Amino acid sequence: MGRTHDVLDVKLRSSQVHAVRMRIVAIVLGVSFGSVIGLYVLWQASEWTLRRLLYENASFAIQQIEVVTDGVISPDQLRRWSGVRVGENLLALDLMRVKRELELMPAIQSASVERLLPGGLRIRVEERVPVAQINVPRPRAGGGIELVVFQLDAAGYVMLPLDPRQRSVPLNQAEDQLPVLSGVNLSELQPGRRIESGRTQAALELIAAFAGSPLAGVVELKRIDIASPDVLVVTTGQGSEITLGMQSLDQQLFRWRGVQEAGLKLNRVISTLDLAVSNNVPVRWMEANSVPPAGPQSGKPQRKRKKDV
Repeated sequence: MGRTHDVLDVKLRSSQVHAVRMRIVAIVLGVSFGSVIGLYVLWQASEWTLRRLLYENASFAIQQIEVVTDGVISPDQLRRWSGVRVGENLLALDLMRVKRELELMPAIQSASVERLLPGGLRIRVEERVPVAQINVPRPRAGGGIELVVFQLDAAGYVMLPLDPRQRSVPLNQAEDQLPVLSGVNLSELQPGRRIESGRTQAALELIAAFAGSPLAGVVELKRIDIASPDVLVVTTGQGSEITLGMQSLDQQLFRWRGVQEAGLKLNRVISTLDLAVSNNVPVRWMEANSVPPAGPQSGKPQRKRKKDV
């Protein structure tokens, strides 16, 4: 009898413990579920509050888009490229998206975007400055051949010329007479991409060094042939042909200037000059009076930031 009582007592205790455990599990699950529901309701309430008070609040609608640029692209064109419209909510605007949209344009080097509460947006743009161009012939739809022009900035980024309607100022003569590069691998001409070719980079370094040398304004760079793997062959606006090595460009320009001055004393102008030769400098002359004067140089213009509201 005593053993039976003990067995029943153990079973009773076991069922009580199981019932307590189930109640604890139910309480924990109830609290967890209630917490999740509460957090969800709180999140939805905060989202609704943000939308009503901020993101859908007409007080934060964009009323003006201020554009500041250091170049020639018209502010209206920059606004169109940004994709931002007057009336959009300023606080809901994704500034990084606007920045990316602008910097996808090959003519733009960098952009920044900032909010001007309560209803203003400021866009600052640094434009790429073309320093050289590449002319690519292609068949015209109606017959014949036309030239497609690509432009390069000093770092080698490829651009297409701006449409006159995209400019805030007319194209000037210097911008229209950029040095022409020939011998470029045409597969590298992808707008917005940088040409990494060592020969192209050497030609761009030559243009930059030339713009800061005493030759600028005296001689006009007309064409730079980079077809050779070892030298750059320059044709000037005066008809001279100058061969340069791809290293020590500053020293070669200094020697070029020396030969130029020596010829002027003899009323002669360089016909051909090989500066890639380090010792004797082969040079041929032509009469100075048969040579046209140097045209305007296209060196990088000094740009001032222009603001448009």
